Amino acid sequence: MIAITIKHLRYFEALAHHGHFSRAAEACAISQPALSLQIKELEEILGAALFERGARQTRLTPLGQEFVVRVRDILRGVDELEDLARGSCSPLAGRLRIGVIPTVAPYLLPSVIRHLATRFPAVDLRPREAVTQRLLDELTDGRLDAAIVALPVSQPSLVEQPLFDEEFVLVRPQSEAGRPVPNAEGLRAMRLLLLDEGHCFRDQALAYCKLPTTPGDLIQGSSLSTLVQMVGAGIGVTLIPQMAVVVETRSAPVTVARLPAPRPARTIGIVWRKSTPLSSQLAEVAETVRQAAGTLGLAQGAAPVAA
Repeated sequence: MIAITIKHLRYFEALAHHGHFSRAAEACAISQPALSLQIKELEEILGAALFERGARQTRLTPLGQEFVVRVRDILRGVDELEDLARGSCSPLAGRLRIGVIPTVAPYLLPSVIRHLATRFPAVDLRPREAVTQRLLDELTDGRLDAAIVALPVSQPSLVEQPLFDEEFVLVRPQSEAGRPVPNAEGLRAMRLLLLDEGHCFRDQALAYCKLPTTPGDLIQGSSLSTLVQMVGAGIGVTLIPQMAVVVETRSAPVTVARLPAPRPARTIGIVWRKSTPLSSQLAEVAETVRQAAGTLGLAQGAAPVAA
């Protein structure tokens, strides 16, 4: 009799997560027919269907919905056994899955990769860029080892380690370089360009301006780069984090200014599960990330970008 294997469970969880055979196969680094065969074999072992197969999407059956909860618990336990072995190694070695929010990843990640490669040459780094809630969900499910996000996240199951603080700065068209810098009230009267919903930076900017979370007259963009280019085209103004200034403003006709006090700012930190056996190693990773940020002038207490 064929028994259920960890491979069956991993492929099942991938399909449940992605809801699409080709995307799940890509995530598992196997062919779609191979994935389909494994799922069919698992359903034959169980004697019941786990998925409703549609032309564009695959949905869990009622049994599949119950099954996936238990499967994720099992896979999390298996991963923690692997982490337990890795936790006994010094220095850290093997796979390291770190999530990073989009308003940090393009600017900090290159330096982080270099520093981690130097300090932990045996680590196989697997970075993942996504919005905060998705990273926290994947961290909780065991699909990530740690995540670099804006703090606080206020989840009792997670350790929060601050890395650095940074201000938000105002980006305006070059033609407005000599004008007075508006305060939060002044920004509310301007055409403010912000990121799409789901980005924590968007929520922080709205909070500073004391605007509703779903303002009606708001132009949105999918990235800071898009927002800055729209500002350069004269569409409006935007706020960006300090670390993005050099990269995003070098190819756009814009001017950057510090906002009046009290200036908006955020704390960037790294979080991981309290239950992970890798806690001591992740604390070392946090220190390495902090050092990488320091090379960019982003250490705690560092001076913000000049006006």
